[in-house]
Amino acid sequence: MAAMQRHIEQGNDTLPVVIPLLFYHGITSPYPYSTKWLDCLCEPELAAMVYQRAFPLVDITTIPDEEILTHRRVALLQLVQKHIRTRDMLELAVELATLIEKWQYSKEQCKSLLYYIAKAGNTIDGEGFIRTLAEKTPTYREDFMTIAEQLKLKGRQETRIQIARQLLANGVDREVIKLSTGLNDAELNNLKN
Repeated sequence: MAAMQRHIEQGNDTLPVVIPLLFYHGITSPYPYSTKWLDCLCEPELAAMVYQRAFPLVDITTIPDEEILTHRRVALLQLVQKHIRTRDMLELAVELATLIEKWQYSKEQCKSLLYYIAKAGNTIDGEGFIRTLAEKTPTYREDFMTIAEQLKLKGRQETRIQIARQLLANGVDREVIKLSTGLNDAELNNLKN
């Protein structure tokens, strides 16, 4: 898998054929197991059939939102994935909150979803997005507000780092940078490296 990943990272569009080799030096001799990877699966014949044909595709970019909303517990993830790069997530906040409250996702799932949206999504008002979610999901209100606070602190830290980088690049004295940004010597040294 690592060889395939490196191949793709080098700009290739297709995967190479990688020949696996196993060097065995175990106690039992000769090597007592199958060397066919499909034999490791509980149903090798079914696996061979599945892996030798085109895989099923669910292109959520072509499915209308109304249909996605009928997809029960998976609707939340599909709706977010469909619109994560194309719409302001604030526009979807009420629908997302309705799904979250209706299907009672675990707090860990909600947290992961919010971090995904914060990292990959678009919104003109991140705090407003989370505040809307918190207002519409009483079960998760406290957790969402905690996440909002964490994201706000992370944003402030990133802003301080960005300002420090600019000041360092312009030759401003380190003591002035430390006073201006609140960063310490170790943090400034990390920025230089």
